Amino acid sequence: MSYFLISVSNRQNLELCIRYALAGFTNSNNGVWTFSDIREGDYVSFLYGAKAHNLYRVEIKEALKNAETLPPWQPVTFRMSGLTYYFPFRLKLAPIRKLSESLVRSEFSYVAENLLLRGGYRKTHFQADQTTLQSVSQLGQLYDEPVEKLDSSRYKTFIPCFTKFKDEVSPPEIFRFTELILQGAIRHYLSDDDNLSTLLGQIDIESLEASKLEVMGEKALPEGHIDLLIKEANPIGLARKITIEVKTGLAKIQDINQLKMYQNEMGSECLAGVLITKGFSRRVLQEARAQGVKTVEYGLDVLEVSPFVSFEELRKSLCLNPVP
Repeated sequence: MSYFLISVSNRQNLELCIRYALAGFTNSNNGVWTFSDIREGDYVSFLYGAKAHNLYRVEIKEALKNAETLPPWQPVTFRMSGLTYYFPFRLKLAPIRKLSESLVRSEFSYVAENLLLRGGYRKTHFQADQTTLQSVSQLGQLYDEPVEKLDSSRYKTFIPCFTKFKDEVSPPEIFRFTELILQGAIRHYLSDDDNLSTLLGQIDIESLEASKLEVMGEKALPEGHIDLLIKEANPIGLARKITIEVKTGLAKIQDINQLKMYQNEMGSECLAGVLITKGFSRRVLQEARAQGVKTVEYGLDVLEVSPFVSFEELRKSLCLNPVP
């Protein structure tokens, strides 16, 4: 169970999202990434005007065919590129709490820091930690307003897939397998306590208990962005954490240096930096050992045997193997 703030582009779209208890994402790489990253049972709020609006639980995820003219949102055309986007990826939501709270509140500090260091939104969604969710669950009041329902029964659904082959890409049904999708698959994989416990043992971290940790998506720092952050969900006295850098290809020396910089910036409570890539050369491994960076190879056999793979198939096929 995770909590996300979903960016909304304008006031009209926010009102439509609230009116129908519905979140929608475009037929773009960011849209399919967000749709894949958020799971049924997760919690979300809408993010607009530097405020968090309402608290919802994700009930149903649907990808709708031929959604170009499907309400409630109008297609968006960008003047710079001339490309038009619509909203095939949808989350049906159950309203829980009504609120409209400024991100200036201390309760939203985790997300606000990410926004500040990024210099604005420029992302479809931001993951907040469990402390934020607990705080938001006490703000505002219980949602007691009626929600209108859209009839989408006449539209067929599909499962978006990913491919290694550029010439096979055909949004919104087929997208290129990218680093963002790999990050999401690894986050989901490590959100399972057994998988996380196995990784902790493999990288010789015995002081942390998997069930007391949470695996976060991208974390902004002054020097860049950590791909994944493992942290204590409810820190007491100490706020121990592990930084993870993810690369789809082979590891490079600069990846080691980048991760070590992030680890140092996080301070002494950062117990380890982990680099997860497709493979390591002997030279890179030597540099990783010299800098104390943990090295892990990912495997996705399903991508090698099938041209089109769903996100769920990616997650199930994923394996992480430490490289000594």
